[in-house]
Amino acid sequence: MAFRAPDGFIRVACEPPGGTPLVVIATLAALTAVAPFSIDMYLSAFPAMARDLHTSPSSIQLTMTAFLIGLASGQLVIGPLSDRCGRRPPLIAGSAICLGVSTLCSVAPIVEILIGLRFVQGFASAAGVVIARAIIADRSHGRVALKVFSNMTLMTVLAPIAAPILGGAVVTAFGWRAVFAVLAVLNLSTLLGVVLFVGESLPRALRRPDGLKALAAGSYLVLINRRYLGYTAASAFISAAMFGFVSASPFVLQDIVGLSTAAYSSAFAACSLAVALGSVVARGTVSTVAPRRVMEGGVTALVVITALILCTVTIGGVHPVSTIALMGCFMAGVGFLYGHSAMLATTQVRHAAGTGSAIFGFAQYTAGAVASPLVGLAGHSSASPMGLVMFGATSAAAVALFITRRSDGGDGYRRKPLRN
Repeated sequence: MAFRAPDGFIRVACEPPGGTPLVVIATLAALTAVAPFSIDMYLSAFPAMARDLHTSPSSIQLTMTAFLIGLASGQLVIGPLSDRCGRRPPLIAGSAICLGVSTLCSVAPIVEILIGLRFVQGFASAAGVVIARAIIADRSHGRVALKVFSNMTLMTVLAPIAAPILGGAVVTAFGWRAVFAVLAVLNLSTLLGVVLFVGESLPRALRRPDGLKALAAGSYLVLINRRYLGYTAASAFISAAMFGFVSASPFVLQDIVGLSTAAYSSAFAACSLAVALGSVVARGTVSTVAPRRVMEGGVTALVVITALILCTVTIGGVHPVSTIALMGCFMAGVGFLYGHSAMLATTQVRHAAGTGSAIFGFAQYTAGAVASPLVGLAGHSSASPMGLVMFGATSAAAVALFITRRSDGGDGYRRKPLRN
């Protein structure tokens, strides 16, 4: 399918005959999974890291915040860069840098160095996240793109399921430093996968020339698209709610509820499994329900769930079963919406898919970086800040979608029903 973009270039969404090969989808999913692996795998080690590095829990939380800031800012640089020089070069470079930095993290002597390394690790990891989405937008469109996004999401959510269990086992057996050695092995695997299986999806004729001027023009074209901004804002607020939960979960479930390291890892893995189930359900709606309606229904459900979480932790107390069950429902909703939000946003700006994907990712992870420290404002003895952040963020996502609904056209909207 060819079309003329607002910048004058002819863009082509070129799904290969027979669809995107499974090995390519698996490699893209693995690249996207590096980021959640880098977050979820070491959560249970926070107390041990604080003791070993002779620092405070808040300083250890900064290692995650630094990673998220690097992940967000890296997408702003790497996404537009991939629109200019193609997808493969920055993807290979990012994977190689991740490999080196993960190795250095495993031997970091003080927390300040670890924080700096985690920023670089997040920045380099952005290549996999942003370029994977851009490659899908290059190769497909409409329902075909949504199916590929859903398939990739389903494979990607295996990371937060496996990561806490694997991380807990590694920390127990070998200590927290071994977690980063395992991440280095994952980085090596994704680097080999890119080199062997992922071809260039953006031909030279379709790349954006003239450096920063063209990149600025592409960013302008992306940022004036109201539908793109609405879907991106909604996704960012959902991300804020999710990272608020992720950041607070070690202290809520271990310090307040009283779970052991192993029990926490299992509970977090169960919540992550709910993400996979949500993704499976979402994939079943591809052919029957307009993506916009799926987004609206899913976000409404998240508002209700987070309202229940807020009431539970502030009025009824933090009960293990009800708290974990509600958190699982919330994570299922996140998995249900991720593929739809990514598709709805990035397909609005196919003329600058790398830039659009970069801003989308930047918004997600910046929101997560802001939400992560907010949930710790009351210390480690109260779960109320977590509930407030989650409910406030999902409510803001609902407002963003309501505003976006006033726009016409686009995939899943009133004047142009989604095809393929």
